Amino acid sequence: MKVQCNNISIAFGDRDILFKANILLSSGETSSAGTRIPATRAALAGLNGSGKSTLMQIIAGLKNSDSGEHFTSPGCRISYLPQTGLYFSGVTLREEAETAWQKMNAVLAGMEELGKTLEQSTTDDNKTKALLDEHQRLSQVVEDSGYYRREEAIEQVLNGLGFTRSDLDKECSTFSGGWQMRIALAKLLLENPDIILLDEPTNYLDIEASTWLLAWLKRFSGGYLLVSHDRFFLDATVNEVYEVFQGRLKRYAGNYSAYEEVRDAELEILRKRHAEQQEEIIKTEKLIERFRYKASKAAMVQERIKKLEKMERIVIPESLKKITISFPPPPHAGKTALTLEGIGKHYGDKQVLFGLDLNIDSGERLVVVGKNGAGKSTLLRIIAGGDNNYQGTVSYGSGINTGFFSQERTEELNSSDSILAHIEENAPTTLMPKVRDMLGAFLFRGDDVYKSLRVLSGGEKSRIALLGLLLRPHNLLVLDEPTNHLDIHSKDVLLQALSKFSGTIIFVSHDRKFMEALSTKTLELSIHEGKPAARLLYGGYGYYLERIEQEELRSLPQNTIEYSKQTPILSAKSGLSQREHNKQQQAFIRRQEREEKVILDILEKLDKEKALLEAELAKPEVYSSGEKTKAIKLKLESINKEIQEKTAQWEVLNKVRLR
Repeated sequence: MKVQCNNISIAFGDRDILFKANILLSSGETSSAGTRIPATRAALAGLNGSGKSTLMQIIAGLKNSDSGEHFTSPGCRISYLPQTGLYFSGVTLREEAETAWQKMNAVLAGMEELGKTLEQSTTDDNKTKALLDEHQRLSQVVEDSGYYRREEAIEQVLNGLGFTRSDLDKECSTFSGGWQMRIALAKLLLENPDIILLDEPTNYLDIEASTWLLAWLKRFSGGYLLVSHDRFFLDATVNEVYEVFQGRLKRYAGNYSAYEEVRDAELEILRKRHAEQQEEIIKTEKLIERFRYKASKAAMVQERIKKLEKMERIVIPESLKKITISFPPPPHAGKTALTLEGIGKHYGDKQVLFGLDLNIDSGERLVVVGKNGAGKSTLLRIIAGGDNNYQGTVSYGSGINTGFFSQERTEELNSSDSILAHIEENAPTTLMPKVRDMLGAFLFRGDDVYKSLRVLSGGEKSRIALLGLLLRPHNLLVLDEPTNHLDIHSKDVLLQALSKFSGTIIFVSHDRKFMEALSTKTLELSIHEGKPAARLLYGGYGYYLERIEQEELRSLPQNTIEYSKQTPILSAKSGLSQREHNKQQQAFIRRQEREEKVILDILEKLDKEKALLEAELAKPEVYSSGEKTKAIKLKLESINKEIQEKTAQWEVLNKVRLR
């Protein structure tokens, strides 16, 4: 099954959104020439507003292009998930999820009619045989859809996306906007289509749900095209990238990081050509101005004017210009930034935090992790002073000035002021020359900066609230999901600025790369044996993941420490035998990690070779030649065999799973 677009063009006014774009998405099939076309595992990249969503809608058949061809294989099922805008009500979550099989109702009705006809048949002729064959075909369609196993599938998918068993019988309208989109995603996955189109699915998923979706996509047998601002997610799920840039669609082989390397090199060349062209334009304009009024040079001047008019100008979009921003230096603070003693919080009968003791020194960057409902956002609100209804005490260090960001703190952004006026009002004098660059880094470019605050979407207000917070001098930043609503480029700019920030940062995020790069300590919140529990690790998020892997590898309990006055959160075992045991364990783990790295490096190299060979097979000049096709297939068989062998070796060293 496949969907293909050839020379697709669409324009809004005088602007080309897409111009002669070509793309092929396959669920994995054998061509008429006998060539196996692998299932598409692709990302769709491009700047905000470049036309990614438009292209997805055209592929899905929801929007018509101005010109070009759109072909879908007969019977090919395409499912598309937009960024936002879906809402469900009137039925329970379970009932809504079951509508993923609503197309089977017609098939089941057809089977029933065929069954009645066969019951009335008294002959064993060709017509009866044809009816039996059709009944068998429809029966196989229902079986393949998972209809008879739908209850189990519904629970698995909804649980993977963060819903609990008790949520299944709740009315859909009781779920908020982000959870509404999770319902839509669950339905799409349960449909099990041939081709999946996902437009920023990770925007409303926490890291646990995002990791589950990643694993689901890796097992999915069909093809997919993804838009996401999560590098780790894309690197783990795609082997090719399509980029929309100034109306053109270009394909890059490899995962997202490989695409970025090639694209950065291309952009550097483009910037160099742009600089050279600008230099030539300036020289030509000066020459024209110098000799404009000399009759003897009239012909030469006219020639230069025509040359400028015909010149195809190289344009560097604002978002691709290199932006480096910095925020006001934090006020001086004492050694201790924050001390928590006996912090507890409950919602009705549900205890979220209990007896939490914690000390944070100035300059530390603490990431708070845990499953949905573990109390991460609650803890951040308490620390920032946004929630005063709790047990225990919060003590701030000398000179501490707290700044708090969360998705909910956008209510005050409802005035008629423009974005630019609002930010300029909040920016210190020293940063005024950088205001436009900062707005560009947070995805407000060109005339967007003149929009009124009250007409902005929730995501736009969130970005303005974050920028406004960072413009003010704080030495303790409490950030709840600061990377939401930012693209990859904007995340890089934010990370760069926060990395240079010398104050203290306590944050929650679901962007793994961001968490690994920024954090220096990790606080894990969880529910252990029905009680709130936690542990503090003296390392960033990457170290935390390694610890989790080591514990699972050794089949040891996660050693979660319950909050209590008697058992401090920072307590550790002592004794020579324990230290010696730990040293032996660490030595074993290091040896295993070295062996694992060698195998993973080989697997990465093999995957790249495989992707290149599969790309070659898709070329007309190759699959039309039996000799070339045979040679590439032999290479692919050899590579696949080696991949299987290396994967088996890796599985011996480590459990097959995703962190």
